[in-house]
Parts: sequence; C-alpha cells; structure tokens
Amino acid sequence: MLVNMKEILNGAMAGKYGVGFFNAVNVEMARAVIETAEELNAPVIVGTAQVLLPAMSLERVSEYLLPMARKAKVPVCVHYDHGLTFEKCMEALQLGFTSVMYDCSTEGYEDNVAKVAEMVKICHAMNVTVEGELGHVGDNEGDGKLENPSDFYTDVAMAADFARRTQVDALAVAVGNAHGDYKFPPKLDFQRIADIREATGLPLVLHGGSGLSDDDFRTAVQQGVCKVNIFTDIDKAGKAGVEEGIAAGAKTMMGLIPYEIAAMKRVVAEKMRLFGSVGKA
Repeated sequence: MLVNMKEILNGAMAGKYGVGFFNAVNVEMARAVIETAEELNAPVIVGTAQVLLPAMSLERVSEYLLPMARKAKVPVCVHYDHGLTFEKCMEALQLGFTSVMYDCSTEGYEDNVAKVAEMVKICHAMNVTVEGELGHVGDNEGDGKLENPSDFYTDVAMAADFARRTQVDALAVAVGNAHGDYKFPPKLDFQRIADIREATGLPLVLHGGSGLSDDDFRTAVQQGVCKVNIFTDIDKAGKAGVEEGIAAGAKTMMGLIPYEIAAMKRVVAEKMRLFGSVGKA
C-alpha cells in the first residue's frame, strides 16, 4: 500500500527499529526492494534522488514505482531524496510521490529554515511528508568531498530550533557519515545522534549507509535513527549479479535479470534484518 513517510517512521520511532530507504533507478531494483519487503513483511521506503536523475527521470521512476507501491502488501513510501531545487520537488509532488527531501543544507541557516518551512506547508496540505537536512553530509570522493567533515556536523541546539520552526517530519543528520564508498571505517558520533533525537523529538535519518559496519547500524538505530539510506550496496550487488549470470552462461539480457534481482534481494533482506524492520509491516 502506498503511504507517506510519517506513517512508516512513527512506527519505527515507537518500536526503536530502522527502515531502509533504497534508491531504485530501474524496475529490477524496484522489484528487488518491494518483493523483499513483502516476503519479510517489512515496511519500506523506495525512490530516487536528484543526483540519480540522469539514469532515470522522475517521470519514468513514477511510472513503475507508484503502481508497484499501491499494489504492495506492505506499507511503501515513494520518496524523492536530496531534492535540490523547489521546482524538482514540485514535480515529484505532481507525479504523486508521497514524500520529499528538500535539501537546503548548503544554504545559510535562515535560508534553510525558510525554504524548508515553505515546502512543509505545501506538502502537508497534500498529505506528503518532508525530510530536511541540517549540517551537511558530504561525499567520500569527488566534488562533494568535505576536507573537514566535523565542521559540518549537525548542532544539537540548532536542530531543536530547526525542527520547531520548519515542522519537518524527519531530519537528516551529519554525524560522521558520507555518501558513496568509505575508504576507511567512519567514526559516527553516536552521542550526537542521541542528543539530537532527544532535542527534536523527530525520527532521524542516516545518509551514506552503504559501507557502515553492522554494529554502526545497530547503535545508530538504538540512538534514534529511524531511516537509513542505502544505494551503493544494492547498486554494486546488481552488477555482481549480472556478472554471476554471465559466468553461469546466461546469453541474453532477459537471462541476466533473475541473477541481478536475486543479488540485490539478498542485500535488501540483510539490511532489513539488521535494521530490525522485519515483521513490522
């Protein structure tokens, strides 16, 4: 069933478990995520991000994700992640996405507050949820890499003010996490997660989940993280599945699809068990 993010994260916050958000830039990824959620009776969040739109446009993503979510036997939120412009967030709303992240984290604090608060008013009128980001989660490499990530960690007092003034439904935090592959094991500030959770009363979001250790995930969820973003792990699993199919003698794209989906489903199931969302639908 198609729901908004709050309907899923309220349960996660009360039950102290995490829910995976998996980007799905093609039908095979979407099948791997939603079919696994149904098999494990787990709520799930699925969607895409602005940085991924070159691979598949918002309109194309909506054409397969929304019908699949509506038909699913478990709660599925279709989320537009890291929306960097007002216009693209509006497009997601018009297409029927049930949640958006309006990422104004690189703006000045007052601009971030004002822009996200405006988005919240629009979205809440449509029963759509909003995720904001305070601090800034950089990348592990490339143009988005931060030289001193701790300079951009989420401030606890500021987070409380941000939550009160914007009325966001979830808050992405910067606590030592980063997008993409980690070259060295990250050191998450778990106490900061707990302090932000207590100060805001919001379900917290951990971006850059691929590559963290199992213990990192478990501790982060215990401290208040309710949504964990995963893409790199399932993206790499899909590629590995195709390679497995080729090695097994598959001769066509159609023949490779079952291998691709099976490999991604293994990763999705592993994350759902780790986050504690199995059986919570």
